[in-house]
Amino acid sequence: MYFNGVYHLFYQYNPNGSVWGNIVWAHSVSKDLINWINLEPAIYPSKPFDQFGTWSGSATILPGNKPVILYTGIVDANQTQVQNYAIPANLSDPYLREWIKPDNNPLIVADASINKTKFRDPTTAWMGKDGHWRIVMGSLRKHSRGLAIMYRSKDFMKWVKAKHPLHSTNGTGNWECPDFFPVALKGTNGIDQYGEEYKYVLKNSMDLTRFEYYTLGKYDTKKDRYVPDVGSIDSWKGLRFDYGNFYASKTFYDTSKNRRVIWGWSNESDIFPEDDNAKGWAGIQLIPRKVWLDPSGKQLIQWPVEELETLRTQKVQLSNKKLNNGEKVEVTGITPAQADVEVTFSFASLDKAESFDSSWTDMYAQDVCGLKGADVQGGLGPFGLATLATENLEENTPVFFRVFKAQQNYKVLLCSDAKRSTLKFNETMYKVSFAGFVDVDLADKKLSLRSLIDNSVIESFGAGGKTCITSRVYPTLAINEKAHLFAFNNGTEPITIETLDAWSMGKAKIQY
Repeated sequence: MYFNGVYHLFYQYNPNGSVWGNIVWAHSVSKDLINWINLEPAIYPSKPFDQFGTWSGSATILPGNKPVILYTGIVDANQTQVQNYAIPANLSDPYLREWIKPDNNPLIVADASINKTKFRDPTTAWMGKDGHWRIVMGSLRKHSRGLAIMYRSKDFMKWVKAKHPLHSTNGTGNWECPDFFPVALKGTNGIDQYGEEYKYVLKNSMDLTRFEYYTLGKYDTKKDRYVPDVGSIDSWKGLRFDYGNFYASKTFYDTSKNRRVIWGWSNESDIFPEDDNAKGWAGIQLIPRKVWLDPSGKQLIQWPVEELETLRTQKVQLSNKKLNNGEKVEVTGITPAQADVEVTFSFASLDKAESFDSSWTDMYAQDVCGLKGADVQGGLGPFGLATLATENLEENTPVFFRVFKAQQNYKVLLCSDAKRSTLKFNETMYKVSFAGFVDVDLADKKLSLRSLIDNSVIESFGAGGKTCITSRVYPTLAINEKAHLFAFNNGTEPITIETLDAWSMGKAKIQY
């Protein structure tokens, strides 16, 4: 949340180890979303209503400029879940270091119709035109139907369950970390008003797939029902904020810059707990992103917050560099293991685009990427960046485009392929070919890519943020000063690097 000039991040944290357990609400504060001060935990198990766990939730700023946290408490060994609140002990403390859990908790207890072990993660509250507060929580009904259960309150203390959920979808499994917010129909500014004149986003983190999905739609404020737009796919085949290692995200409205910011979590992909114990940490928050509605009205756009640019240092540029089939060019003069790269590729013709196999129609994009990796020669593509690479590419994580000709149009695939990211043999390591399709007009015969590279993290933004992919990788050779960065083309259609701007990135300041 943003409160009195300070950004507050509350996050699930184990103070006693590098693996999941002993979860508390850790608390950090910042003036710029980049440099942070770590404080004492804000909430930790201590009362009967949360003695077995303090799980996720959200913050709301009440009238009178009073922040309140809603969170899920675990009350017994069976993981029975209730919803609690906490308030600052001292509003004059600019960092809100201490939080109080009043004795009238819990505020919400599941009734007999709700699965008490799948009842968690209350959203930020919003107020309707009737003056009543509303929140939703993720849940599960009959093993397969995901629910966003709604509660209403006049005073934020006494909550009543609505007769029907805000929305539900069969066949999706348990919903976690729901998020429901409005977006303006035009422009990039955020909004925090819940009127029927806006478009709405409902996001849920899917417990079964460990991916997040969202739909765009309308919010009927009289019936308190959300209805996805026609064409907004309401299933695992739907839109995602990020097609890679990105989960349990949360948005907030930033009043200081009139924007909505989304922040996602990325877990480790090396699987073994001993790897995390050796590092001394596990799981990261990714770079915060500004989010807004694409002019088409069919999807969201995400872009790293502008404050990230304060970490840029040494800059290099390339322009009008032609890459024929099998050619690559190294980007030198920066720190490839910690870099920000923006590149625009162009091509003279779409004629060499490969046909999109009809048998792929029902496949996920990452399955297509698994078949058509960066080392598989194509027509128009694959072309892109080889990140965290060794000089001879024994290790590298390519982030690339490949253009296909479908029956009615062209399909653009963006991949972040970790298959060759490390020589370390670990049969349980998650080295996946993450991918998403990019809904982009190719009339100008150009495609743009931005990649944020940070040692074990690659966050990529295709076509100005239409499709985003995060990969976690663990090279053994391409580390620190031994890492390299290349632009490449493995397609028969020549590619031109119109512009490439790359920066070495400094380190954010973390204080304790």
